[in-house]
Amino acid sequence: MTDWNAIRAEFPALQKWTYLNSATFGQMPRRAVQACAKHFAHRDEQACSDFLDWFDDADRLRGSIAKLIQASAADIAFARNTAAALGLAVNGIGWRAGDNVVTLADEFPNYLYLPALVERRGVEFRQVLWPRWFDAIDHRTRLVAISEVNYASGFRPPLLEISRFLRERDVIFFVDGTQSVGALRFDVRAIDPDMLAVHGYKWMCAPMGAAFFYIAPRFRDKLPPAEIGWRSHRGWREVDDLHHGQPEMVEAAEKYEAGGLPFALLYAMEAAVDLMLEIGVDEIEQRVLELACSARARLRNLGAEVSETGSQIVAAKFSGIDPSVLARELKSRRILVAARHGFLRVSPHFYNNSDDLDRLESELRKLI
Repeated sequence: MTDWNAIRAEFPALQKWTYLNSATFGQMPRRAVQACAKHFAHRDEQACSDFLDWFDDADRLRGSIAKLIQASAADIAFARNTAAALGLAVNGIGWRAGDNVVTLADEFPNYLYLPALVERRGVEFRQVLWPRWFDAIDHRTRLVAISEVNYASGFRPPLLEISRFLRERDVIFFVDGTQSVGALRFDVRAIDPDMLAVHGYKWMCAPMGAAFFYIAPRFRDKLPPAEIGWRSHRGWREVDDLHHGQPEMVEAAEKYEAGGLPFALLYAMEAAVDLMLEIGVDEIEQRVLELACSARARLRNLGAEVSETGSQIVAAKFSGIDPSVLARELKSRRILVAARHGFLRVSPHFYNNSDDLDRLESELRKLI
C-alpha cells in the first residue's frame, strides 16, 4: 500500500501552498535537490578528475527513463528542451516543395510556430481541428507533430489510432510528452512514435533544462545530427588522444548529443524518475486521474463548464468570470492554478490529495 503522506512529505513547497499547477511546473522532491547538491560536492571532492564516470551515470538514467516509457536505453538522448528535439527532427527531414506538416489547432506554441522553420522550404503548414484531423493528412504529409495532452484544454488525442493511421502512410510522427509523461503511462512499443520528446520540469518533477527524447531506430537511420562535437566520434572516451578527422558515429541516440551534458540537472531528474519507478507508473496514473476526476466534479458543482478529456489536466469555464482574475485571487490565498486561453486550469499530480481539492473548492465558492 502506497504511503501517499510520506511521498507528499518529499515536496516541501506543499507545506506552504495548495499547489494544483503541475501543468506549469512540477514540484521537485527533496531527493532531487539533494542529488544536484551531491554532484557539486562531489566535484569539489574529486576536482572533476572522474568526469568520464558522470557519463556512465547519465547512461544509468537512460536506462531508468527507458523503464518509464517501455523503451531501450539506446533509444534515449538528452536535450535542453523539447524545442531542441523538435528542431532536430524538422531540420533533418529532406523536405520537398509541396510537402505539408500537420498539427492540431490550439496546440502549444512550439507547434503553431512551425511555419517559421518549414515555409521557407515551400512546405505547407496545416493547423487542424480534431474533427477534421484525419482528412487533413494526405500523400504530401511528411510530418505530424502533436502533444499527448493539450496544455490548455487537457484534450488527449487517441495516439494509438493516430499512430496506426500514420504508419500505414509512412508519415513521421513526433509526440510531445511534456504534459503527460510522469503522470500518465506512455508505452513507446504500443504508440510507436518516431520521436517522443519530454521536458522534465512539469510532470516528471525535474529541473528546467532536463529534457530527453526517444527516437526510434528506423528514424535514427534517416535523421542526421543537427550538431557535431567532441562526442560525435564513437571513440570519444579516449580523451588522451581524441580522434581527428571525420567522426564515425554510434548507432545509439546519444549521437545527437555532440558534447557535454547538464549533469547536475540530470542527477536531479534521475532522483525524480527513481521515485516514480518506486511508486509505479500504473499507480501514479490511477491516483492522478482520480484526483482530476474529483476536481472536475467539484468544479461542476460550482457551476463551471468542464469537459471530459481523459487526461489529468482539468479545464473549467465559469460564465462571465475571467479565469485570469480567479487565478490571481487564488494565488493571493496561496492556491496555485493557472489561466490558459479562457480556461481555469487545475492540474493535480500524485503528491496532491483531497485536502488540496477541498481548499480549492472552498475558496472558489467564496470568489464566485
